[in-house]
Amino acid sequence: MPKNSKVTQREQSLEHVTESVADLLAHEEPLDYKSSNLNVGAAAGKKVPQIELPENDGRPAWNSKLQYILAQVGFSVGLGNVWRFPYLCQKNGGGAYLVPYFILLLVIGIPLFFLELAVGQKIRRGSIGVWNYVCPRLGGIGMSSLMVCGFVGLYYNVIIGWSIFYFFQSFQFPLPWSDCPFRKNGTLAIVEPECEKSSATTYFWYRQTLNTTSTIAESGGLNVKMTLSLLVAWIIVCLAVIKGIASSGKLEKMLEPQVWREAATQVFFALGLGFGGVIAFSSYNKVDNNCHFDAVLVSFINFFTSILATLVVFAVLGFKANIMNEKCVVENAEKILGYLNSNVLSHDLIPPHVNFSHLTSSDYAEMYGVIKTVKEDGFAQLGLEPCVLEDELNKAVQGTGLAFIAFTEAMTHFPASPFWSVMFFFMLINLGLGSMIGTMTGITTPVLDTYKVQKELFTVACCIVAFLCGLLFVQRSGNYFVTMFDDYSAGLPLTVVVILENVSVAWIYGTKRFMQDLEDMLGFRPNILYFYLWKYVSPICLIVLISATVIEMAISPPGYNAWVQELAQERFQSYPTWALIMCFALIVLAMLPLPVVFIARHFNLMSDGSNKLSVSYRKSMMKDISNLSEQDEARSILSGKPGDPSSALPSRKPYLTPAGNTSFDPNSLSPNSCYGSGYQNAAISPTTPTTPVTPDSDS
Repeated sequence: MPKNSKVTQREQSLEHVTESVADLLAHEEPLDYKSSNLNVGAAAGKKVPQIELPENDGRPAWNSKLQYILAQVGFSVGLGNVWRFPYLCQKNGGGAYLVPYFILLLVIGIPLFFLELAVGQKIRRGSIGVWNYVCPRLGGIGMSSLMVCGFVGLYYNVIIGWSIFYFFQSFQFPLPWSDCPFRKNGTLAIVEPECEKSSATTYFWYRQTLNTTSTIAESGGLNVKMTLSLLVAWIIVCLAVIKGIASSGKLEKMLEPQVWREAATQVFFALGLGFGGVIAFSSYNKVDNNCHFDAVLVSFINFFTSILATLVVFAVLGFKANIMNEKCVVENAEKILGYLNSNVLSHDLIPPHVNFSHLTSSDYAEMYGVIKTVKEDGFAQLGLEPCVLEDELNKAVQGTGLAFIAFTEAMTHFPASPFWSVMFFFMLINLGLGSMIGTMTGITTPVLDTYKVQKELFTVACCIVAFLCGLLFVQRSGNYFVTMFDDYSAGLPLTVVVILENVSVAWIYGTKRFMQDLEDMLGFRPNILYFYLWKYVSPICLIVLISATVIEMAISPPGYNAWVQELAQERFQSYPTWALIMCFALIVLAMLPLPVVFIARHFNLMSDGSNKLSVSYRKSMMKDISNLSEQDEARSILSGKPGDPSSALPSRKPYLTPAGNTSFDPNSLSPNSCYGSGYQNAAISPTTPTTPVTPDSDS
C-alpha cells in the first residue's frame, strides 16, 4: 500500500476518534454501558460487541419461568399470610385495612420488589456482590441482609418444627388436644386443673408441646420433643437448599397512623424485601427476563393469597366463635338453674318464654340482662358471663396462638377432624419451608458468589451451626426467645437495609442510569412513575416507617406474654436487664456491617470485592476489550502507547469528577467511589490503577 494512503487512513482515523471524544464530552446525561468509552471503535465505523453478561457463564439457571415464579411466590407467601395478615385485618377495621395496605403495596411494595429483582438479574450476584458493585461504601447492605437472614432463619425454622410436631400428632383419633387429660388423685380421676381453667387446646400447646416455664429467666432445660422436631426441620431445609434452585370495617380506622404503619410493615415483610432472597433468586435469571412482569405478578399473587387466607381464617374463627358462644350459654344456663333450685334467684326473674332445654343466645342475653338489672349489687358474685358472640369474634389472635390454639380448637369440632388437622399443618409446613429455603438462599448465594467454597459442605455447615444455635429456642423457655427475635432482630434492621438499597440505586447510582439499564434489559422503558417512586416517594415513606417504628419501640414497654401455670393464662412481663441487652444487641449486630464497611472502605482499609467477580464474567469483559485492538493505531495517536486500553478512554465532563479536575476511569474500583458508569465496567481490570468517581446525580 502506498505511503500516502497509510497517512490518509491515519488522518481519517484520527478525525473519527477526535469526533468521538467530542461527542462523548458533549453528553449531558450519564453514559450507560452501551454508549460507554469502551465503544470508541463504533465511532470509527467498527462494530464493537455490547458488553453483556454471558448467558452461559456457568451460573445455575432456572429450568423454566414457571419454576422461578413459583420459587419467588413460595418465598414471599409464608406463615405471615396465614396468621399475621388476618390478625391485622381484624384489629384495624376489617375491610377498611385493605385500603391502606393496597395503596402502600403500589407505592412501596411493587417498586422496591421490582428494584431488587432488577439489580439481582442484571448483576447476577447475591446481595453482597450486588451492593458491592452498585456502591462499595454501602457494601454492608448485603452483609446486614445476610445477618438478618441468619437471625430470622434461626427462629423461623423452630416454628416449622412446631408444625412438624403437630402434623404427626394429627394422625390419631380423637385429636390429642380435643379433651383435657385426667389426673389421678388416689382412687379418683380428676380433670387437670390447669387445663380446666384454660382449655384443652391451650393446655396442649403450653404444657404438652412447649412445656413452657413461667418466665424467660427460667430455662427449664431442653424440650426433647421440640429438639427432635427442630432437627427434622433443619434436615429438610438442608436437603432442599443442597438440591438447589430447581427445588423450591370501620372507615375511621383508615385515618389512624397506627393502621398505616402496620400496613406498611406487612407489605414490607410479605414480599421479603431486604432479606436477599429476592435478589438471590433473580440472579439466576437471564439478563433479558421481564422482571417488571415478575414483580407485579408475584406481588398480586401474594396479596390475593393473603385475602384468601383471611377469608378462610375468618370462616374458621367464626365457626369457633359460634361453638364457644353456645358452650358459654350452656355453662351459664346450668349456673342459673343451680341458683334457681337453691333459691338464690327467684323464678320470677326468668322470662316466661325461656325454655332451658332449647335455650338460644338471644334468650340467654335477655335473661342475663334481667338478672343483672335486678341483682345489681350482688350480680358479680353470681359469676355469670354475658356470652356475646361479637366479643368472641373480637378476640384478636395472631401468630402461634392462631395456628396452634384457635385453629386446633376449631378443628376438633370438624367432622373427620384428624384429616383437616393433617392438611392444615401440612400446609403450614410447606408455607414455612418455601420462605425458609428463600431465606437460606439469601445466605448461601452471596457467600458462594464471593468465596470459592463447595456448596454442599457450606450448606451442611450452615445448617449444623444453625441447629446448634437454635437449641436456644427449644428450651422450655424457648417460646419467649422466639418472640424476642421476631420483635427485634428483623423489623428495624430490615427497614434500614431497604431504604439504603433504595438510596444507593436512586440517588447514588442514579435513577436515570438505572432506568436506562432497565430499558437495555427489558427492551422497553418502564413507566416514568417508577422514576418518581424510587427517587422520592419510597424513600420518604420508608423514613416515616423507620421513625414510626423507633417511636413505637420507645413508647412500648419491652416485654413478652408469659404463661403462668398457677393462673393458667398469659400475663405480660417486662424483660429482665440481661434480656433487654440481648434485644438491643440483636438490632446492633444486624446493622453493624453498615457503618463498619462504610468506614473501612472510606479509609481504604477493605477491598471493594471487585476481585470476587466470576472468571467467566471477567473473560466476557476482556473479550469485548480485545475487540478494540484494531484501534491501536488511533490509540497511539492519542497516547503514544499502543495496546493500552485505558489510553483510548477520553475524559468525562468535569461535573462527573471530584473537584472537576480528575479524569474519568471506568476501571475504577476504588473503595471511595460509588459506581457511576454502570456495574458492567467494574470488572474490566482489577489491577488497573483507580480513580475516584463522583456519584451520579439525576438533577
